[in-house]
Amino acid sequence: SIKVQDLGKATAEVVSSAAATLAKGAVYVDKQVSNIRAVIAKRLLQSKQTIPHYYLSVDINIDEVTRLRTKMNTMLEKQGVKLSFNDFVIKAVALASKKVPEANSHWMDSVIREFHSVDVSVAVSTDKGLITPIVFDADKKGLVEISSDVKRLAAKAREGKLTPQEFQGGTISVSNLGMFGVKNFSAIINPPQACILAVGSVQKRIIPDKTSPTGKAADFMAVTLSCDHRVVDGAVGAQWLAAFRSLLEQPETMLL
Repeated sequence: SIKVQDLGKATAEVVSSAAATLAKGAVYVDKQVSNIRAVIAKRLLQSKQTIPHYYLSVDINIDEVTRLRTKMNTMLEKQGVKLSFNDFVIKAVALASKKVPEANSHWMDSVIREFHSVDVSVAVSTDKGLITPIVFDADKKGLVEISSDVKRLAAKAREGKLTPQEFQGGTISVSNLGMFGVKNFSAIINPPQACILAVGSVQKRIIPDKTSPTGKAADFMAVTLSCDHRVVDGAVGAQWLAAFRSLLEQPETMLL
């Protein structure tokens, strides 16, 4: 996660102005690297150079969670609440992390710090770069509260009004590019966290059906879990993905 001191260091290394400079007759434009972009670059490079990433992917049938979301939004309409699909993803990430706590950890060099609560960092794209505000205690919150938190934090992030406490820390991250039509992708781990979940778009697929010889159409979503192999072994990462998949395919269990 981005630290305030990182921004301070970046200030000394880059010019704060974001004004573009275009040489006369040139076929390109040089854009000044902003403070936050410099910090993002530094931390992404650190992650890829020092963390032994590996990746696990699975396709998830989301028909049941889609039905539940539609039903809940109908019930909540008078309250002005509309749950997004990502709210269910965040809740499932939090509950899967309680079931497989090794994924909810930080690599601290001499120790692995396993957290009791699940604080989910949610990737938000802004005009200044990517930032990851945190839904604290997501494992203890209901879907309505998670939805409210995400909307508030995303708005503050895009306005540049997040406080350091709202984006520093986090125990596991989620990045969703499904709304842009991206089928699947692998995300870079946000150190010192051990895992980040990349969420792709929804694709139709024909699956077997006892009532029809030609099968039936179902919606599937591809997700990829990036893991730090120093913290999360392959079998543990697979257990986490299985728990996450089960929660989304049987979403009523998230409400218990």
